[in-house]
Amino acid sequence: MGNIWYQKFGKRLLDLTLATVAMVVFSPVILIVALLIYFTMGRPVFFRQRRPGLYGKPFLLYKFRTMLELYDNEGKPLPDEKRLTKLGKFLRRTSLDELPELWNILRGDMSFVGPRPLLMEYLPRYTPEQARRHEVKPGLTGWAQVNGRNAISWEEKFKLDVWYVDHWSLALDFRILWRTLFLVLKGEGINAEGHATMPEFRGM
Repeated sequence: MGNIWYQKFGKRLLDLTLATVAMVVFSPVILIVALLIYFTMGRPVFFRQRRPGLYGKPFLLYKFRTMLELYDNEGKPLPDEKRLTKLGKFLRRTSLDELPELWNILRGDMSFVGPRPLLMEYLPRYTPEQARRHEVKPGLTGWAQVNGRNAISWEEKFKLDVWYVDHWSLALDFRILWRTLFLVLKGEGINAEGHATMPEFRGM
């Protein structure tokens, strides 16, 4: 009964409480990071992109910008490693680039814990089993993030996401939040091996 109440009402109440507290506590940090980005990279300060939410419904994700807008002679963006700035690397290593997602949590687009919101173009590339990751709201952190983050393969990541969909509870969410804090402080699993960011998922 307790877990049913949590899944219907408690998780949203927890999200609202934690996000409100975090917005107040981290407001000086958010302001400082925004100013640093503005004076080193210019506008825009925020990175905004449509991502799939619950049941694949799109929403506008907010993050701090970490890359320069650099293009080749054909107008295509340069590789991530050439656009990622020193400040951007620091923000990603410390996960400070994720702070604007607190607004997404307050809006109800996301939860603190759930599968990470990926790209809209990935939706038709999932297997039916992998697509089950959208049966819950996407999260700021998740079971896959505390079990390898970007250092594991897409296949492993999606298996962990689906496992969370089948097992989420208050106890598991607190366990994930605690492990996330520990991993962020250690700075582990930020990038896939040999890549500045996670390589594109092209299907199985």
